Amino acid sequence: MRLWKRASGALKDQNSIWQANLSRRTALRNPDIEKAVIRATSHHDSSFDRRSVDRVCEWLRLSPFNLKPILWSISNRMENTRSWVVALKGLHLMQTLTNCRTPAVKKIGRLPFDLSNFSDAHGRAAKTWPLNAFVRAYYAFLDQKSTVVFQHAAATAAEKGAPPPPPSAEAAELLIVQELVLLKKLQGLVDLLMQIRPQGRAAFAPLVIHVMDGIIIEIYDLYSRICRGIAVVLMNIYSAGKAEAAMALNVVKKASQQGEDLSYYFEFCQEIGVVNAADFPVIDRIPEEGIRELEQIISGFSDGPPAKESKLEDEEEEKSAIVVVDEGGKGINNNNKYRDDLKTIITDNWEKFDEDFGAKNPFAETLLIDYVESSKIQEPPDLITFL
Repeated sequence: MRLWKRASGALKDQNSIWQANLSRRTALRNPDIEKAVIRATSHHDSSFDRRSVDRVCEWLRLSPFNLKPILWSISNRMENTRSWVVALKGLHLMQTLTNCRTPAVKKIGRLPFDLSNFSDAHGRAAKTWPLNAFVRAYYAFLDQKSTVVFQHAAATAAEKGAPPPPPSAEAAELLIVQELVLLKKLQGLVDLLMQIRPQGRAAFAPLVIHVMDGIIIEIYDLYSRICRGIAVVLMNIYSAGKAEAAMALNVVKKASQQGEDLSYYFEFCQEIGVVNAADFPVIDRIPEEGIRELEQIISGFSDGPPAKESKLEDEEEEKSAIVVVDEGGKGINNNNKYRDDLKTIITDNWEKFDEDFGAKNPFAETLLIDYVESSKIQEPPDLITFL
């Protein structure tokens, strides 16, 4: 039966390639690109055709005008298949394309096909449900990731087209808010990644294990980007307001919880034989001391007017100060003239300047990710440098 399925799948692929050879070249169709996509998404269930996947990526790097024919070919292939092998290979091809460092991938937006309700038609539902669930979860992540990349690119282009705002506290707060919004979207992508869990039969499929190796790389890259973003935000948190600090606290708490969840997720991946889960860095927990210190920073922001805060600080300082007056009980001003309302105050408290408040970062000396040296794999690429 297995041999018959392979023969039937190979026949279908050859028939699709033959039809592509007979098609006319248009703005949306390129026979050479179609054939590369068909070979990259073949029915062979043992391995990926890496050469064909690279060839599709080369077409995209060659010219941004090839993006539409590539998307049309993949979309046509996904909409006409009911095989989980072809669907999984198509999603893997889309993941490889979105990770290409070319500006064209920022224009994709949502994926041009829908696999949210995918169901394999070549086997009984009792056996194929783990594979169907894996394809659906994989699609949900890639669709959301491509949307986030598109939205971020559009926002960046709009900012470049607008005149630069004058430097001000409001402009600094806006930049912090934009970074926090992006970090929340990246954390949402990490949640979607952790929902990709092969169960049952899917945990033993070679194609699924290969895809899971790429999922681990995605998690590592996204979580590293989140940690770097948190460090940047916290270094500038004193230039923001209480609302921005509260947003930062929510992001930090979410990152701390995700660190714990990722540890369990990596353990699960190690159990099913995912190589990268054992060789990649160990996620370190964000310390509770840093979160408490950030909460203290938020509580330090006052909703009242600044004059009231200064008055309270002066009263507290006078309680612990030593007053020096002359023999007549009068204070002396800068011109050595006596005045009843002037006193010379000597205090044990240090004068605090702006840099004393802004330089301290509760997470500055905290390593959010410990790098683990490994000779089995190369250093992973930065997959979301375009964010």
